[in-house]
Amino acid sequence: MSAFGATSTNLNPNRSTEVLQPPTDSVSSLSFSPKANFLVATSWDNQLTWCMLCQLFVGTMLGVAMHDAPVKELAWIPEMNLLVTGSLDKTLRYWDLRQQNPTWVQQLPERCYALTVRHPLMVVGTADRNLVVFNLQNPQAEFKRVVSPLKYQTRCLAAFPDQQGFLVGSIEGRVGVHHLDDSQSSKNFTFKCHRDGNDIYSVNSLNFHPIHHTFATAGSDGAFNFWDKDSKQRLKAMQRCNQPIPCSTFNNDGSIFAYAVCYDWSKGAENHNPSTAKTYIYLHLPQDAEVKAKPRAATGSRK
Repeated sequence: MSAFGATSTNLNPNRSTEVLQPPTDSVSSLSFSPKANFLVATSWDNQLTWCMLCQLFVGTMLGVAMHDAPVKELAWIPEMNLLVTGSLDKTLRYWDLRQQNPTWVQQLPERCYALTVRHPLMVVGTADRNLVVFNLQNPQAEFKRVVSPLKYQTRCLAAFPDQQGFLVGSIEGRVGVHHLDDSQSSKNFTFKCHRDGNDIYSVNSLNFHPIHHTFATAGSDGAFNFWDKDSKQRLKAMQRCNQPIPCSTFNNDGSIFAYAVCYDWSKGAENHNPSTAKTYIYLHLPQDAEVKAKPRAATGSRK
């Protein structure tokens, strides 16, 4: 087995645009501004990196939310003007950034591993494979709790654009498509991805396209792919990079797909080689054929 399943020595096999001066350590998350093409990267060197066209600013992260154990996930909820953080201390905490203390602390059944918000829907994945669903119009009570359809640890989540369900990805190279309404359960399914023969890689990131509502997966095999959940089809498989992709994101209109290529620490510090494990951030410009669902064949009408 080659390192992380990558067989190509090409650092940029998809010919994406490279962001200059990326973080000095592995990237842990990427996020675009909701209105402009500002890209923010967080990294293991305790830095925030802002990128806009050719401008770059690097700053130290400031403490705005405190937990009793490391914070695993966070999301800004503009409809509530609150920050929500999920931690390994088995809590969610909501923060008004003008105040020092959280406005509400929500107990979780286990450690928070993943979180997705698309108001009023929020889904939290915990260490015991529970997926805890919240209606943020009543955030102090669980709306629903389901067991992940995937047999292995939850790695990432993405709420449907219509808030009627969510995607869940696991460390075992598999994605689940789950609808919240029990009457839609026949539409639920799982599928395999980010695999190479007998080698299986984590699904690290799930992102819906903001216009076409298809979605992207990115994984530790160094690949990102585009999918249509409604037709259950892969739209495009991109070339694999020579390191894992730990995170990815679309900009506000889906014209840019940003992804990081770097060591993801899944094999620990003993397998980290600083001389070869460089960090890259790339910008891919999706074509319609990659992210737009293919027309479905018309069904016959009853006469």
